Amino acid sequence: MNRSLWRGLSGVAFAAATTAACGAPASEEVTSDAIVSVTVQPAQLGDIRGVVHATGVVTPSPGAELIVVAPEAARIAEIPRATGDRVRRGDVLVRFDVPTAVADVQRQQAEVARAQATLEAAKAAETRAADLFDRGVAARREVEDAHRTAADATAALAQAKAALGSADAVAARATVRATFDGVVVRRLHNPGDLVEAAASDPILRVIDPRRLEIVASVPLADAVKVRVGAAARLAGGALDTDVALKVIAGPAAVEPGTATVPVRLALAGLANVPAGAPVEVDIDAEHHEHVVLIPMRAIVREGEDTAVFVATGEKAQRRPVQIGLSDGTRVEILTGLKAGDLVVVDGQAGLPDGAAIAVTKDAGASKAAEPAPARGDTAK
Repeated sequence: MNRSLWRGLSGVAFAAATTAACGAPASEEVTSDAIVSVTVQPAQLGDIRGVVHATGVVTPSPGAELIVVAPEAARIAEIPRATGDRVRRGDVLVRFDVPTAVADVQRQQAEVARAQATLEAAKAAETRAADLFDRGVAARREVEDAHRTAADATAALAQAKAALGSADAVAARATVRATFDGVVVRRLHNPGDLVEAAASDPILRVIDPRRLEIVASVPLADAVKVRVGAAARLAGGALDTDVALKVIAGPAAVEPGTATVPVRLALAGLANVPAGAPVEVDIDAEHHEHVVLIPMRAIVREGEDTAVFVATGEKAQRRPVQIGLSDGTRVEILTGLKAGDLVVVDGQAGLPDGAAIAVTKDAGASKAAEPAPARGDTAK
């Protein structure tokens, strides 16, 4: 075969191979026609109340807790109550052996007796001087001196009695009594122990279990949504979730080292909730009426963006949406949907925009909303 003929055949073969290659579709351009089964619910108009979720701790209300601390460094003489014991107002909780306080009381009692005797002598001298003056025997100056001495003795007695009162007050602190009916929840010392007069060395902790509240740590971003008087409730857990709560003190200051603010909630009535128990609470926030609502599970999040998939015929259309209030189950849609749109609530994970779908209506969904009026039914 001559060289020119070989070149011609090679060119034809190359052209044919190139044509075949160009005619075949590229692998990345192949799309799947698989139909995805999804469940839908209609977006509906309704009312929603936002909920602020927070964690907290059950604590005694102000005035419902007593922590016993020694008045000064002393030895414990008596602790008649143990952990779990109930106490009545006025019951002895702790007696301290404070020798210095006892000695001071005795010293001041002697000082009062001495001042009393001095005053009695001064008054007798004053009476005698006045009598002598009336008879012309004593000079006026002697009467004036007697008056001055009696006045000084009166002042000295008053001072001694004041010192005795202070000493008695200090000695009275050696015996600590319950200031309310309650329960001993913690006992940290026994009779005979030496204790310091410091909050870091407590002896007993007593609380009134009928006066408890919850101090919840609310995220700073949600603090403006919390109002005094708002209703709240426990959000599950081992405790009784039927306990009703109410906000009694709103956010005031940020807790150090956190991005939360403390909010106090009262327990409505008596509840079997132990002090110190960690809890989760839901606090009612704003209330919006006649807004577009969909289930929370329909929301698809991609970074900071939120979207939903809407069933349009046999296709799934991705719709960016702006969300508003949420009550933990439903969410308000501010823009992107209108009442009656069929929103995919199951099967939307990984679903591409425009995918072919087979629609099943959610059996638990309520009847689709009726066509809404021209105004107020669309989240624009």
